[in-house]
Amino acid sequence: MSDFVNLFSENDPESISTAVQLLILLTVLTLAPSILILMTSFTRIVIVLSFVRTSLATQQMPPNQVLIGLALFLTFFIMAPTFNEVNEEALQPLFEEEITIDEAYDEASMPFKEFMSKHTRQKDLNLFLEYSGAERPETLEDIPLSSLIPAFAISELKTAFQMGFMIFIPFLVIDMAVASVLMSMGMMMLPPVMISLPFKILLFVIVDGWYLITHSVLESFS
Repeated sequence: MSDFVNLFSENDPESISTAVQLLILLTVLTLAPSILILMTSFTRIVIVLSFVRTSLATQQMPPNQVLIGLALFLTFFIMAPTFNEVNEEALQPLFEEEITIDEAYDEASMPFKEFMSKHTRQKDLNLFLEYSGAERPETLEDIPLSSLIPAFAISELKTAFQMGFMIFIPFLVIDMAVASVLMSMGMMMLPPVMISLPFKILLFVIVDGWYLITHSVLESFS
């Protein structure tokens, strides 16, 4: 700790530069949760899983901890090639002092840019590029992260809601069928959700719903 404090007391410009780089590195570490949410597949996965629970109308089953834990592990599985590339191209050379922090940042941003650009709609990216007044990028390296990250985020939101809509349809049909049967029997005071819940769970188990949902999520990133 004393060595870190001494960095600021030195008049050597190199020491001051090192201190600033350390502060930047600490800032990046504090933003790690935001990076995980907005620059990976986590957003799409957790929204789709939430839609599944909502369409089943099972209240808090599965619990939030289970859904977030599953979303995290699926995110690590999907992002494994990107994380490995960042580790090989940026982190390991930085730890071995082969490159500087600035070079490591450039090397680490490229795998994320490749992943995000692959799943970002051109319309969303153009929105932020035009609003910021940036020139049209000619290569992937020219795309600023300040425009690519929010464009990727809203693209993921749209894709997740599209998948959620498709998930809702079969369960909505069950609710409508149960409501029609109850009305024909004159049982209008009985909530249809209470009767349809066992049938929706049965349908979900019969078709192996968790496998189908996971398969669809993985295929959407292939």
